Amino acid sequence: MRLVFAGTPAAAVPTLRRLAADHDVVAVVTRPDAPQGRSRRLTPSLVAETAEGLGIPVIKAARLDDDVTSRIAALRPELGVIVAYGGLVREPLLAVPGHGWINLHFSLLPRWRGAAPVQRALIAGDAELGASVFQLVPELDAGDVYAMRSFPQVARTTADEALAALAESGAELVAEVVEGIGAGTAQASAQTGEPTYAAKLDQADGLLDWTRPAQEVLSRYRGVTSEPGAHTTVEGVRVKVLALEPAAEAESLEPGALHGTRSGVLVGTATEPLLLTRVQPAGKGAMNAADWHRGLRPADGQDARAGR
Repeated sequence: MRLVFAGTPAAAVPTLRRLAADHDVVAVVTRPDAPQGRSRRLTPSLVAETAEGLGIPVIKAARLDDDVTSRIAALRPELGVIVAYGGLVREPLLAVPGHGWINLHFSLLPRWRGAAPVQRALIAGDAELGASVFQLVPELDAGDVYAMRSFPQVARTTADEALAALAESGAELVAEVVEGIGAGTAQASAQTGEPTYAAKLDQADGLLDWTRPAQEVLSRYRGVTSEPGAHTTVEGVRVKVLALEPAAEAESLEPGALHGTRSGVLVGTATEPLLLTRVQPAGKGAMNAADWHRGLRPADGQDARAGR
C-alpha cells in the first residue's frame, strides 16, 4: 500500500521501520527540529533521522495545516498511519487517504485516551498495559478499534521501559491491521466502556508524597520516570529520585524518615518503607543514595527527612 506516516519520538520508530519493510511509505510527517541538551542545539526527531536513513521524504511541521494537507494529497496515499506525532489530524486531511488514518495508541481504549496513557496507567496502578489500533476521527482517541493487545504489568517497570516494549509489539499490531485493510478483511468495532483521560504530565506530577502507601508512591515513581522525573525535597533541597524499589524486610519508618543502609536509603511511607538507591540533588550530579545520605547535615541537628 501507499502509506503516509506521522510520528515523532522513539516510540514511533519501530512502526515506521516495520511498515517501510513491506509497503511504499511515500512520506513521513514529523515535528520540526527541537533544541536538545545543554547546548540547545536544534536536533531532528528520531523519526526524521530514521526516515532519512530509509530514504523516505520528510515533511517537518508543527501543525498539519493546508500546506501540509496539499503536499500529502499530491502523494495520493491509500492510508495514513500515525504514532505519537504530537499534533491533531483534522479535516480535510483526515479524508485525504482513501482508507483514512489509523492510530497506534498505547492503552486499552477507551481507558486512557490522551497524551500520556502509559504514564497514567502506571501511576494509577493498572493491572494491565496495552496497545490499540483504531480509526482516527475528529474526537480524541474515540474511533472504532481494529485490534487491541493487552500485557500484564511487570514489577518495577518504568514508563520508559514499558513504552519501549509496547512500541515494539505495537508495530506488529499495526502491520497486521494494515495488511487487513489492504486485503479488505480488516474490521473495526466501536469502543466499549467508560473513557478515562491521560493528561500530559508536568513537573508537579513527579512529586513523591511519602505520606501515601508504599505501592502508590512506587507506582507514581514508575509512571514519571524518566519524564518529567520523580523528585522530593530534603531539608529544603530538591532531589531527583533516579532509582526507587521495594525494600526487603525493612522495619517500619515514619513517612519521610530516612535510614541509611549498605544498599541505599530507606524512606518511610504510610505503610512499609521503600529503598532509594540513586539520587541527584539540585546542582550536583547523579550519585549513590547511601553516599548522598551520609553527607546530609541538617541545620537543626535533627535527622534529615524527605518531604520537608
